[in-house]
Amino acid sequence: MAASSSVIAAFSEIQTERLTGITRRQLRYWDNTGFYSPSYAEENRRVAFSRIYAFKDLVALRVLSALRNQYDVSLQHLREVSARLSHLPSDPDRWASVRLYVHLKRVFWIEPKTQLPQEIASGQFMVPIRLEELVADTKEKVRNLISPRDVSKVGSVERSRHVAHNAHVIAGTRIPVNAIKRFAEAGYTVDQILHEYPDITKEDVRTAIGFDASAA
Repeated sequence: MAASSSVIAAFSEIQTERLTGITRRQLRYWDNTGFYSPSYAEENRRVAFSRIYAFKDLVALRVLSALRNQYDVSLQHLREVSARLSHLPSDPDRWASVRLYVHLKRVFWIEPKTQLPQEIASGQFMVPIRLEELVADTKEKVRNLISPRDVSKVGSVERSRHVAHNAHVIAGTRIPVNAIKRFAEAGYTVDQILHEYPDITKEDVRTAIGFDASAA
């Protein structure tokens, strides 16, 4: 076996079983079904030492072992997660280089583009309740009971140092443009965003989505 900096770089099935807690039977089943194969493998799996695992395989397998045995995530769900992460360079990197989270036996990650928690297999985001925005919106609703929004401001964006810490907001409201953008990036439709902010219009939402602060 090759070695690098005194760390063993290749491991037999027996060694992998001892180091990961995954039985040889399970390792072979995962290999035969295409779920997880060792980094070094002979085409003829019947010959001796036909399956050799790299150190990165051990890390990935320990992740999978925790997901299956500690958090009781189903193999079917892990296959779905693996398929969704197939754009990553290789099988070990798929499991060993991404920080994963488990909730109710489902696997989540922080989706790189939106930085929102996402259930990997379904692609469904967990959109957080943004308390500051709700408080600001509630205050705006209270003000609107006395002073309705000026219709001339519909579909425009404004900015004031006295409103939302000088952030760009939907004109005539305290709703930050970035709040609308985050919902849109999380996959919300215009109608779904209006459900969150019923006092604005479709024109407001479209304007916010298309707004470029750098050009303002």
